[in-house]
Amino acid sequence: MKFLPTELPEVIIIEPVVFRDTRGFFLETYQARKYREGGIDVTFVQDNHSRSSRGTLRGLHAQRTKPQGKLVRVIQGEIYDVAVDIRPHSPTFGRWVGLTLSAENFLQVFVPPGFAHGFCVVSETAEVEYKCTDFYNPGDEIGICWNDPALAIPWPVTEPILSTKDANHPCLSELIETLSVPRD
Repeated sequence: MKFLPTELPEVIIIEPVVFRDTRGFFLETYQARKYREGGIDVTFVQDNHSRSSRGTLRGLHAQRTKPQGKLVRVIQGEIYDVAVDIRPHSPTFGRWVGLTLSAENFLQVFVPPGFAHGFCVVSETAEVEYKCTDFYNPGDEIGICWNDPALAIPWPVTEPILSTKDANHPCLSELIETLSVPRD
């Protein structure tokens, strides 16, 4: 299993070893000791699974005072996945990384607490599973508009399918003051 750094050191790509034969394949999708040794020393408390159609963009999501780290993988289809550093005092605040995750490449990405996360479906459909380091709290949720000009993320669609909530998120610059709320 390889743990590959990105331009944002806390965001880690995981390349698992995939054993293939005439029956199909086998891989470990999570193993606490190996992930800890690879720099992901967290406790996961919640697993989520979504299914979306081509052009759907989910995000950019985060939680204000109880940020969630996420370990993301695709079990069917392909997505363009993005993590944005929204930690106000971070030297990489406002920077982002994006990568393709698919059922074919088996890659995973760890998006640490303090980062907003989103993805866009580029295949006909995609099923995404992700582990979270904190529980979802709808009252703590914040979002950043997918097309924030300051971020300039090159999403693979120009007119994505969005939820009403995702279509109305503010730009990151409008959230800066509220991001300074300390964790309790």
